[in-house]
Amino acid sequence: MLRLFSVLLALAVLLPPATVFGAKKTERKPALVASTTQIADFARQIAGDRMTVTSILAPGADPHTYQPTPDDVQIVLDADLCLENGLHLEGKSWMATLAKDAGKPLVTVTRGLAPLEIEADGQSIADPHAWFSIRNAALYVNNIVQALERFDPDRAEEYRARATLYLQQLRVLDAWIRQQVNRIPPERRVLVTTHDAFNYFCREYRFNPNNDFLSIAPVGWSTGSEVGAGMTPERHKQVVESIRQAATPAIFVETTINPKQVREIARDTGVEIGGELYSDSMGPAGSAGETYIGMMRENVLIIVLALKP
Repeated sequence: MLRLFSVLLALAVLLPPATVFGAKKTERKPALVASTTQIADFARQIAGDRMTVTSILAPGADPHTYQPTPDDVQIVLDADLCLENGLHLEGKSWMATLAKDAGKPLVTVTRGLAPLEIEADGQSIADPHAWFSIRNAALYVNNIVQALERFDPDRAEEYRARATLYLQQLRVLDAWIRQQVNRIPPERRVLVTTHDAFNYFCREYRFNPNNDFLSIAPVGWSTGSEVGAGMTPERHKQVVESIRQAATPAIFVETTINPKQVREIARDTGVEIGGELYSDSMGPAGSAGETYIGMMRENVLIIVLALKP
């Protein structure tokens, strides 16, 4: 027994730790860093267990006003590839700045998108909330899978296979949303939220016909210091008048924004708060809205239940 122990001890000294007693060295997985929770979820659906995927934004955080932390800097320094939404969603381009400062490659997942143009402070700007159209979500997925194929060509077939399945799930989701929305009579399809995050949703599913099928909101496309932010008295008046003319039964708050402004409008118009919608961020782990599909599903159920007769 003593002789056997001496042999094993000699092996432990002479051989690398990974080979002693059959232990295997764990390879580091490539690290993918996304700016938002939605983009991170798309990336996880494609990468599977081949990569670690981290979102800079936590559930409930607002990308327009977010200020990166020293921890975020370290996360990006440790990353192999970075993903951003672009179109000025990340206020003051904070994700692009993090990636540039760390010398990391950055992929803008809205590349090739034909964005909706909205007016803000006399300027025409591209609406960054493109994921609220399922067709645009599919474009995000295709851009991400192409980025992963370039980064890791040996597993390209695997990434494409996962993306194919997920795109099929998105098509089913789109058909289900249309079926649910059809429960709301066209004249009651009036969607009022805190800020202009739902333009693509309204255009795709035909909400707000009296507003060119675009969002009705007291705050512009951004809730921060970017162009379009803030609620002016004139905009407040316009929203109140739109609600009164449409006779909508409910308006909605958002998970990422203080509900004070929408509650004031509800008071001024006498309508109810129909519920809380996921907008710039998905829900926390364990919630019904912790994935993109879950987020969209829960939003649609809240909207339909509040607006249908």
